[in-house]
Amino acid sequence: MKHRGVILFAHGSRDPLWRLPMEAVAAQVAATDPEVQVACAFLELTEPDLPTAAAQCVAQGVQQLTVVPMFLGVGRHVRDDLPVLMDGLRQQHPGVDIVLQAAVGENPQLVALLAKIALEPSA
Repeated sequence: MKHRGVILFAHGSRDPLWRLPMEAVAAQVAATDPEVQVACAFLELTEPDLPTAAAQCVAQGVQQLTVVPMFLGVGRHVRDDLPVLMDGLRQQHPGVDIVLQAAVGENPQLVALLAKIALEPSA
């Protein structure tokens, strides 16, 4: 049973292909650390939502849960909506250590990688 979980939290879209990059990141997380339970969750337009994904992780024995906002910019959703969702998760799962990471766009490693990609020669 996996006691640590990671939820990749993204906006969502009506386009079913939109979720493929998120699922690719989830697959990479799982391949990198098979001991971690990984799931994707979405704010709107795509399922599962964050409370559902968290409940599924907890039902599978997760005791430490990290939510990773997969947003390049910190706008209203990250600044206003996400803290409310996190408060709800902590109330619903009081025995689980739930941590919120900064949005991926604030991570200097991602910024450096995006700059490197931007500077690559065109194919």
